[in-house]
Amino acid sequence: MSPAPHPDSDPGPVRFSGPLLQDDPARVYRELRRAHGSVVPVLLDGDVPAWLVLGYRELHQITGDPVLFSRDSDLWSQWVNIPDDWPLLPMIGRKQPSILYTVGERHRQRAGMMVAALEAVDPFELRRHAEKFADELIDGICSEGRADIVAEYAMLLPVRVLTRLYGFTDDQGPALVTALNDMIDGRERAIAGQTHLFTSMTELVALRREQPADDVVTRMLADTSGFTDEEIVQDLMVMMAAGHQPTADWIGNSLHLMLTDTRFAASLFGGRNSIAEAMNEVLWEDTPTQNVAGRWASRDTQLGGRRIRAGDLLLLGLQGANADPQVRTDGSALTGGNGAHFSFGHGEHRCPFPAQEIAEVIARTGIEVVLDRLPDIDLAVPAASLSRRPSPWLRGLSELPVTFTPTPALGGTPA
Repeated sequence: MSPAPHPDSDPGPVRFSGPLLQDDPARVYRELRRAHGSVVPVLLDGDVPAWLVLGYRELHQITGDPVLFSRDSDLWSQWVNIPDDWPLLPMIGRKQPSILYTVGERHRQRAGMMVAALEAVDPFELRRHAEKFADELIDGICSEGRADIVAEYAMLLPVRVLTRLYGFTDDQGPALVTALNDMIDGRERAIAGQTHLFTSMTELVALRREQPADDVVTRMLADTSGFTDEEIVQDLMVMMAAGHQPTADWIGNSLHLMLTDTRFAASLFGGRNSIAEAMNEVLWEDTPTQNVAGRWASRDTQLGGRRIRAGDLLLLGLQGANADPQVRTDGSALTGGNGAHFSFGHGEHRCPFPAQEIAEVIARTGIEVVLDRLPDIDLAVPAASLSRRPSPWLRGLSELPVTFTPTPALGGTPA
């Protein structure tokens, strides 16, 4: 366990923001760990205090004890200081009727409903959908010889596949893509995007009440645990957002790694085995979900040498824990098949295993289709000029400009 600094030498809380956190988070986490230990006092927007947990063992302790470190945001002692327009409310919201803020036995029932609905997805059908939409997206760019593989491909693929699994029609897919990306961007179109997504989900749930089908929504409605339609709509929105953006960034970050790291050069020339290695390396070194809010202490306790008060907010530093030198003694070595990272979380509130499998199939299929269809793909700009989206929570590229030899489309309706 990393010791906390002596109180006399503790430099005090640090701001949980800034360009360095987007440009070089590995350096930030190293410096924070060196100065503060494994549990770091931070200030969120408006000087709201919280703790950032960077220690692997400490994070394992938090996520493994849902009673002491609860997901119930009503416990937060800072609500009296949070204005209605606080910019972090979408990430650290008041209690909502979704699985994110449900605890105890009700959470376990809800997770069971979600797992059952996702487990029934046919893996062969899933891959067919992923290949179909990936080919349609590549058809839209392959004759140009250059593209932004993030904006024109990675940010469009996962949500198209997920909408099909839910039971939306292909005609509804493009508008849902736009709505979800607008909501995630958090800019002037965010509320409109959220409204469109909520309305579409509500209409689909009502339709499936009347006309059941072989899809995720119908299977969730068939659960006998007594969840309301509103609860199911909220969970569908959580699943869609959590399944789309991290998967899109998993595709983008993996392609970036393969285009810039000579260890994965074979992937660009038919070495399919190294695609899985590159994807796993990203989950350790450049995980799409960097930090998660959060857990709330249900009583006074100790963690990493720090005194945690009842009602304190703890942010889960997933990437920081992945790089903890206490468990990563040789950070330069390839991670191979080691899956002990925190990229999908841990404990009761981890990403359900069937959802992890669906994300992996979509991401791997998306990468394979790019390399099959654009075999001489290369960066169109210097690697050092690439930038990341300005978020301390999610880590993805703003753009990934590439060049390739123009090729003819395979046919079909463009996505």
